[in-house]
Amino acid sequence: MDIYLKLFEVLFPVFLIIGLGYHLGKKNPNFDTSFITTYAGSFGTPALVIFAITAGGVTFEVFSEYFGYSIILLTLFGIVGLIFLLIMKKDYVRELPTFILPNTGNMGIPICLFAYGELGMGIAAAISSLVVLLHFTLNIFLAKRAFDFKIILKSPSFYAILITVLFLYFEIPFPQFVMNTVMLLAYGMIVMILMSLGVALTQMKVFSFRDALITSFGRVIIGPIIGFAVIEVFNISGVAAGVLLIQSSMPSAILCYLVASMYSPKEIVDNISSTIVVSTIMSIITIPITLFFALKYFY
Repeated sequence: MDIYLKLFEVLFPVFLIIGLGYHLGKKNPNFDTSFITTYAGSFGTPALVIFAITAGGVTFEVFSEYFGYSIILLTLFGIVGLIFLLIMKKDYVRELPTFILPNTGNMGIPICLFAYGELGMGIAAAISSLVVLLHFTLNIFLAKRAFDFKIILKSPSFYAILITVLFLYFEIPFPQFVMNTVMLLAYGMIVMILMSLGVALTQMKVFSFRDALITSFGRVIIGPIIGFAVIEVFNISGVAAGVLLIQSSMPSAILCYLVASMYSPKEIVDNISSTIVVSTIMSIITIPITLFFALKYFY
């Protein structure tokens, strides 16, 4: 019975806030979330990276290890995505981010925090840091079908990750006033992004349910299977294994849609929108199942 109570305690806050956003979007169809997007990209996401990693007590060695695992995970996600998109005869360049970039930050990190405490949050952030970096680099490159090194240099998240890694390597603690500031910025962003996800679900449409169901299957069903395979191959155990499994089960991130809407043709945007909506709805079922196994076997 305890594990079912734990499931409720972990998932209720996250899905409630998404539900509140959905209710807000239904009552205000023209609700503008552009401020939230700007805040997240400029301040919230960099703050979340710094706070979650350092407050979680993650060392440089642990960060490096799980950053490496995330490279393996995302590479495997990408291979699966390419296979799915080639078979479906889709744009395997512009639509690939929905496979590679799950919502490990604003959904994954709080779920791991509630499930495993601050250590879980720190490991989740180490895994998510690569996803965050790719959102504002590779995601844009694929959407534009063009590489632009300046985009990396303009990404606040790139500098946040770089600074955090340097502080971890040299074992320099962040001043308390910095930690207090990034904590407020990070927690504020998590709430706003989860609510904006709920709002977005009222605004985005499913244009091809069949195709969206297939691509969503690749994200929320195949994703955790790949995560479990990585756990077994590399003999990962305990909290770290549970966090990796949870992070691999997240639905496609809404940032995939936001980036696509700026750089990709409407048909691609519609396909990405459909995958995000369907994978998020499917995750209401798949995340509790994955979390159940994570809490039962990796604690």
